[in-house]
Amino acid sequence: QVAERIDDLVVIVAFQPVAIELRGDEQRDVATIQADELHGSQPCLEAFRIEARLQFIQGLFPKVGGGGHGKTVIDAIQASGKFHLVGVVDDHITPGSYVMNVPVLGGSDLLPELFERGLRLATNGVGGIGNPEFRDQVFLRLQAAGFHLPVVTHPTAYIAPTAKLEDGAQIMARTVIGAEAHIGYGTLVNIGAIVTHECHLGRVVNLSPGAALGGRLILEEYVQVGMNATINLGVHVGRNARIGNGATVKADVPADTTVYAGTIWPVRKPANS
Repeated sequence: QVAERIDDLVVIVAFQPVAIELRGDEQRDVATIQADELHGSQPCLEAFRIEARLQFIQGLFPKVGGGGHGKTVIDAIQASGKFHLVGVVDDHITPGSYVMNVPVLGGSDLLPELFERGLRLATNGVGGIGNPEFRDQVFLRLQAAGFHLPVVTHPTAYIAPTAKLEDGAQIMARTVIGAEAHIGYGTLVNIGAIVTHECHLGRVVNLSPGAALGGRLILEEYVQVGMNATINLGVHVGRNARIGNGATVKADVPADTTVYAGTIWPVRKPANS
């Protein structure tokens, strides 16, 4: 059979579920995949065919960070009402089981076959806290397999019309992306985070829930910002720096620097007695 549309989702994960955002309503000839062609005749999968108006693909590796991020992404997809999640691909979950009522089709070894049958869109279910390079490896693996990774957005997020979001970006519930902000490839803006005007976030940056960025900031690739941390106007944060939960950043942060939770940066020197 051939798919009739391009907006159904297939979840192909290996850590956690993820999703993809619809980009247009064009018609495509995409081969329908029947579950029994992938995993014998498992009854829970037989009903899930990829009619393909959109395909959803998750992670492809072991669980990282407890698996919660993938569920958050699935929630964003389900809340949007735009897609039908067809299934999950995960190397460490038994085929035929479910993640948030989405069936697990199998492991990442299915990716080549799914691609051959017409699937083209994927997303990353790995949050990558503490190891952004690993999250990036997931993106690279999906790209190498030929998949495109579109932007994922929760319907309650506000995104200014002049903001730019690169492929693979994930914008979660109740976030704010301000005027002329730039969100880099694969960057995660988690629940309730605020990115104000003219901020530039590099590749695979991670903003935890409640993080707040003042205007005209630069966060280079792999920067991680903890929950409820704040970064002042005009600050430049170097590659792979880590800002702890609740920290306040008032000046530039060099690459590979850790700003510890609950502290103020720069560190104040004791006054001379």
